Amino acid sequence: MSTIAVCLPPSIARPLCEELEAVGERVAVLGPLQIGQPDALAGVDALVLLADPRQLDGALLARCDAQRVRVVPLALDGAGVNLAARLGVVPVREATARAVLASVAAVPGPLSSRRSDVIAVWGPHGAPGRSTLAVALAAERARSGIEVALIDADSHAPAVAAMLGLAEETPGLAGACRQAGRRSFDEAEYARIRDLVPIEKNALAVLSGINRPSRWPELPADRMRAVIDAVARWSDQVFIDTSALIEQDEQIVSDLDGGPRRNAATIAALQRADRIIAVCAADPIGVSRFVRAVTELRELAPATPITVVVNRVRSRAIGLDARGQLRRTLERYAAATEVHFIPDDGSAADRAVLHALPVIVAAPRSALTAAVRRIAALLDATGAADAPPRRPQAGRRARRTRGSARGSQ
Repeated sequence: MSTIAVCLPPSIARPLCEELEAVGERVAVLGPLQIGQPDALAGVDALVLLADPRQLDGALLARCDAQRVRVVPLALDGAGVNLAARLGVVPVREATARAVLASVAAVPGPLSSRRSDVIAVWGPHGAPGRSTLAVALAAERARSGIEVALIDADSHAPAVAAMLGLAEETPGLAGACRQAGRRSFDEAEYARIRDLVPIEKNALAVLSGINRPSRWPELPADRMRAVIDAVARWSDQVFIDTSALIEQDEQIVSDLDGGPRRNAATIAALQRADRIIAVCAADPIGVSRFVRAVTELRELAPATPITVVVNRVRSRAIGLDARGQLRRTLERYAAATEVHFIPDDGSAADRAVLHALPVIVAAPRSALTAAVRRIAALLDATGAADAPPRRPQAGRRARRTRGSARGSQ
């Protein structure tokens, strides 16, 4: 039995609440002003409201994601359908208990079981090191003995499979999304299509991305949310590698009204994340791009904590006191209150690429690995997951599936 909050006009809300109560659901009726209050959704599993920009926006979605509340928008016309599509949620077209419960049950399992820490790694254009950092952090957390999943949700330039030496012709994330669309993405299917990458005595579970950028329509927002929620139930921590682009209004370049959107996977991941790691390249161009783009990121996910990581720090690109200059610039122009630095360690990064391994495995004593481990320790200390930890992986034999095991390993 779930608790469903209903915020609809009385003429629509009354019969819907009666239907929901008749099938044994708990119902809470809220007014439009109430859903904006901080504690209004405490203990609620799902919120039914009109697909209307006066109620449904990015801020509400971010707050609902933070409180593990499923949003069920009711679209009474084409404008409501378009709004839901832009925000990456799936609307219902009729105010009936059957339609609402079908939407709530889109991901199997109880809503309250979504307790894992979901971390999205994002950065603007210019290859600041999103994928390298996502792989390294996920591998470091897996090394500690917890169940960690890494999802490649970059619909423009997916790179995780190549970075880890995995075969690209596998179902991966696209296969998971297809199964989620059929509502058949269960733990057995997840175990079948994921890759396991050995990290010392443990393993990192990987859902590789699409092998061709033209396949981006296979990663719609609703299925991405379903996959992330499901993987979060079966893992202790989930890392998501995203693309740079986060524009939501793509109708200006699409003839499909309410159709798929190129950036839907990244937007869904960022709005679902419990924490966002924003990667900034440590050079004047990279900082300029970051300052402009991070404003859009905060508008997309206003309630999500953002940890800024400045990558490839070197004095020859910034000048004297490079870290101090970068910190002051980001605090002033990007309102960054939490900034961490990764040194420019080209030899360690090159070794990781050459051997198709996470840098913590390829160069365990490097300055780059030391910096990654400091950031991973922060995620361990401040993670959002409050469920009791699972049994450690130590002693379990890890093996690489589907991907070719290279001789250097």
